[in-house]
Amino acid sequence: MYLNLETLVNNLIPFLISPFGILFFALLYVFWVSCLLPGSWLSMLSGFLYGMWLGSVVVFVGAFIGAHLTFFLGRTFLKEWAQKKVSNFPKVKLMEKAVKQEGLKVILLTRLSPLFPFGLLNFTYGLSEVKLRDFTLGMIGILPGTILYCSLGSLALKVSNFGEVLSGRSETSSFVWSLISVFSTILVVVFILRSIRKLNQDSPL
Repeated sequence: MYLNLETLVNNLIPFLISPFGILFFALLYVFWVSCLLPGSWLSMLSGFLYGMWLGSVVVFVGAFIGAHLTFFLGRTFLKEWAQKKVSNFPKVKLMEKAVKQEGLKVILLTRLSPLFPFGLLNFTYGLSEVKLRDFTLGMIGILPGTILYCSLGSLALKVSNFGEVLSGRSETSSFVWSLISVFSTILVVVFILRSIRKLNQDSPL
């Protein structure tokens, strides 16, 4: 699989590194996010093709547009489908309640935590009462992970090395990212519990 994909990427490199190729890659990321696919590998590919900083910009732009697209679809045309999809993930569905109470804080923390899938969160927030402003500002939370994966991709000499680079990433970056992830996940759980308690107190007997 890796060899076939590597051959395809190598054949497309002259196009992908052109201005139109960069635009194509950003649009591909929009499609990727909208289909609820995990973006870590594609982020590494962006780092491999464009370097850490330009790769991070391309990924962030694609993720930003894709997130807002799924947010609006979840709030409008795909609302019923999104409700059924989210109902299969209790931990994600809890975000609807938490974000009503805590808003931007919960959005930022869930973006930092790997416990909550990025694509599904976009639909979830579309179903919630969250303000578009808070949803947009919360996208800042994806920057650490975006830069990390793009930097890892920039270290790979070829696409088939992605798995090796992931398993051999520096202890420092692994520790820092793990610390951020654990801390943000704990805070999300605290906010969820606090929100549920508030809802129970406010509900009539």
